[in-house]
Amino acid sequence: MKKTSTRLADGRELIYYDQRDDAVRDAVDKRPLDPTVTTSEVRRDPLLGDSIAVASHRQGRTYHPPADECPLCPSQGDRLSEIPDSSYDAVVFENRFPSLAGDSGRCEVVCFTSDHNASFADLTEEQAALVLEAWTDRTSELSHLPSVEQVFCFENRGAEIGVTLGHPHGQIYAYPFTTPRTALMLRSVAAHKEATGGENLFDAVLERELAGERIVLEGEHWVAFVPYAAHWPYEVHLYPKRRVPDLLALDEDARTEFPQVYLELLRRFDRIFGENEPPTPYIAAWHQAPFGALEEFEGVNRDDFGLHLELFTIRRTSGKLKFLAGSESGMNVFINDVPPEFAARRLREVASS
Repeated sequence: MKKTSTRLADGRELIYYDQRDDAVRDAVDKRPLDPTVTTSEVRRDPLLGDSIAVASHRQGRTYHPPADECPLCPSQGDRLSEIPDSSYDAVVFENRFPSLAGDSGRCEVVCFTSDHNASFADLTEEQAALVLEAWTDRTSELSHLPSVEQVFCFENRGAEIGVTLGHPHGQIYAYPFTTPRTALMLRSVAAHKEATGGENLFDAVLERELAGERIVLEGEHWVAFVPYAAHWPYEVHLYPKRRVPDLLALDEDARTEFPQVYLELLRRFDRIFGENEPPTPYIAAWHQAPFGALEEFEGVNRDDFGLHLELFTIRRTSGKLKFLAGSESGMNVFINDVPPEFAARRLREVASS
């Protein structure tokens, strides 16, 4: 992998990740852009104890542009985009309309391929491995920023999810705090560790699932399963079999096998509802240990956390979406229409080709 860092016309960082070591990335952003101005502010809820970001400048962000005006495609002739070069393998750049910025963290966009009509599932294993390298590199770089406590790599796919740019891409949020969901996990890990005399909760969950009926895919180094208490109609958790706290700690064997398992999983997701259905909308979310202090989670350190990816769709059946209504949105009590055992069986049944 070759990494080349440059700057866009408004000063934002852009980084090319290339499979070939001889790639030359010297194209200049010729757009007449003014410096980016953000109004991001993090506010803490005194009752719930969590934090939200207020970012009013995002109201003006790009919204469903036609394909020939996509800002994530390479620049071609007079059509100038966020990527100055005429081609790329994978690229990461600072979001022009970030939810978090400055002392409030940082937001980046990850373009998986220059092919506008592709999806992550269409990538080759070599391309998927390059994206994994980009995620890992950005996790490392962002973790060293003084304002960052947690790095979150994720992909929103599909208009039903709320995606406003159709080009295959994901994002990275670098938070100035430990996210509420991660905090809940860490509290559960701490309680389990104390109650069992030191047993790790992530290990216990994985052991239970490996012995059960909800396994979807299993390789030598990775396993994908529908969790016992799945929140979403079709939800799969992908774990490395050797517990590690973050992407940086994956060994070479796990890195090599990841593209095979993940691409197979995504291709099965696209076939859950049948051949004639549109591509399955989903969110794919990497959960990594925070880089900040963990004193509030007594007895827990970073190595107690288990890196994993959570993949889920809001489509519950053909032509119908799962909406977060009163119980889910008002009380955070999910009601799942699809039994996890059925979801796992369906995902085992579908072929990816």
